[in-house]
Amino acid sequence: MTKKIIKLAFCLSLVMGPVAFAQEEAATEEVAAASVQQTTLWQMIKQGGWAMWPLGLMSMGMVYFIVQNGLALREKVLLRPDLIPEFIQLMKDKQIVEAHSLCKENETLFTYVFQAGLERCSTTREINFNKVKEAIDEASTEEITSYMKPIDYLSIIGATAPMLGLLGTVSGMIKAFQTIGSQGMGKPEALAGNIGEALVTTATGLLIAIPSMLSYYYFRNSFIKSTATLGRNIGGLLDTLETGELPLGFENAGE
Repeated sequence: MTKKIIKLAFCLSLVMGPVAFAQEEAATEEVAAASVQQTTLWQMIKQGGWAMWPLGLMSMGMVYFIVQNGLALREKVLLRPDLIPEFIQLMKDKQIVEAHSLCKENETLFTYVFQAGLERCSTTREINFNKVKEAIDEASTEEITSYMKPIDYLSIIGATAPMLGLLGTVSGMIKAFQTIGSQGMGKPEALAGNIGEALVTTATGLLIAIPSMLSYYYFRNSFIKSTATLGRNIGGLLDTLETGELPLGFENAGE
């Protein structure tokens, strides 16, 4: 009877041993998962190391320039289509002084460029349209350069952020190899901080670069379209001033 009890206990130990081990392993995995879930954004930023400071500044600059360009590069702000009918009437009546005053009262890309051309016009003698067009070209070049600067800043951020993130990655990997050299491979947890620094900085650089470059191309193409429309509108107004007639295809301007 005693032998049977011993055999039964031995069989139960063979069955229950793996079950207990599996339960212990599952509990360990749950604890590890809980520790991963408890990692906050601030902890990840701190884990990224020194590279997160310049990357943070770049992220704030990215948001600032996206908002600034989004507000400043709207077509209704740049071109003021609501003023086109009034300018057409002034050009037909050759009221240059009144048109110049209207430009000064509504400062934007269109009015600044058109104002530069009107300043070369004369109310007492024949207008030299070649000089008017030269003044418009000079003013448009100046203004376009000014408006393109905030757009180009997004391109600079988009190109620099991944390189800075890569520099943080290299820094983290150097620290990881230094840790291996001094402590060996017996403590992988000692490498976790260095490898985390490498991965976090790379991901952060890409997260900044991707929206920066997408925004850059969007704002650049939108601004190029607006400048083309600007040239068409000013050309039509100058033709109206010269001939006193509305150019063909310009009847619906301002609608």
